[in-house]
Amino acid sequence: MERLTSPPRLMIVSDLDETMVDHHSDPENLSLLRFNSLWEDAYRHDSLLVFSTGRAPTMYKKLRKQRPLLTPDVIITSVGTEIAYGNSMVPDHNWIEILNNKWDRGIVEEETSKFPELTLQSETEQRPHKLSFHIDKSKVQAVSKQLSQRLEKRGLDIKIIFSGGNAFDVLPQGGGKGQALAYLLKKLKTEGKLPINTLACGDSGNDTELFTIPNIYGVLVSNAQEELLEWYAENAKDNPNIIHATERCAGGIIQAIGHFKLGPNLSPRDVSDFLECKVDNLNPGHEVVKFFLFYERWRRGEVENCETYTASLKASCHPAGVFVHPSGAERSLRDTIDELGKYYGDKKGKKFRVWTDQVLATDTTPGTWIVKLDKWEQTGDERKCCTTTVKFTSKEGEGFVWEHVQQIWSEETEIKDDSNWII
Repeated sequence: MERLTSPPRLMIVSDLDETMVDHHSDPENLSLLRFNSLWEDAYRHDSLLVFSTGRAPTMYKKLRKQRPLLTPDVIITSVGTEIAYGNSMVPDHNWIEILNNKWDRGIVEEETSKFPELTLQSETEQRPHKLSFHIDKSKVQAVSKQLSQRLEKRGLDIKIIFSGGNAFDVLPQGGGKGQALAYLLKKLKTEGKLPINTLACGDSGNDTELFTIPNIYGVLVSNAQEELLEWYAENAKDNPNIIHATERCAGGIIQAIGHFKLGPNLSPRDVSDFLECKVDNLNPGHEVVKFFLFYERWRRGEVENCETYTASLKASCHPAGVFVHPSGAERSLRDTIDELGKYYGDKKGKKFRVWTDQVLATDTTPGTWIVKLDKWEQTGDERKCCTTTVKFTSKEGEGFVWEHVQQIWSEETEIKDDSNWII
């Protein structure tokens, strides 16, 4: 969050499973990829992305390897009991201290073991401030009441969250997704960076607390589960700042951005012809997002007017511009565009996708920009990533000129195969 020197224009706080990520109706992750392009194009430079998930950190990292998730600025895991920041997921130790109040994990383990109705979830989901079980929905009310009474008698102050139709989580009273969001907002306000707008997004019972935080917008995606819909009907149906979207998962998040007029809501993936694409505020980050989406379409054989496109691309490259391949080989940018020609449609009919992450532009000197990003490619189940640096120059009214592109293999790429990497 240090990269922001002023209040974020927008902070999105989103659940992952069945909210940002559609596990059931979108095998190619098109909805998520639409959101990714919109975020990197229009929001990454001045806004904050927060993921708030019931998953423990290990399972969150597993999901990142399975789906094209962006890198969030903040990751809240384990149903709001763990907060971490940045790429390296630096833990918030102050939050840990807050959760220790009136909490003793050993006592919770002892008391929950007395309830045969509770079946422990996998070991990966058991965390310092969260015990997770499966339970039959019909037993939730009675078990919650008895367990709460027993733990209160032993001096603990706990919270029970039921979600997903059978998940039963026991947390400190100060934990949960809502409390974690309230803590984060307070922290940002103290730093002089309280977001201008905040949008909370969810689909299940453990997201309910997100929508109780004052002065924020909220969206229940269309596929929200029964326990969240019941809460919405009883508590928020007449609240104009909380909507039940008509689109699933990430599509519902994009819908909410437009509904509440929080900023641009047209994803570059929804633009069919980039030659006709006009944006109000041209920025070099937009050029990068647009180019790599074009590159995906090119290799999938989905570009019409090929000669017009390649001529436009070559015209935007400096005559002496250089591309440095991850292998270290150098060639001119214009030759690289020509080289693309032989790969048109080579990925047609294959599960080939390209996305950009952490697109950040810096104006180093007047008329000169450096854009840094992670560029990902996926073919089938194989994924590769290059850390990419692009130098642009610009003159007022003349657009951006590509001067230099350098790529190096990311540490996240396990198979560094130069032969199939074009740009």
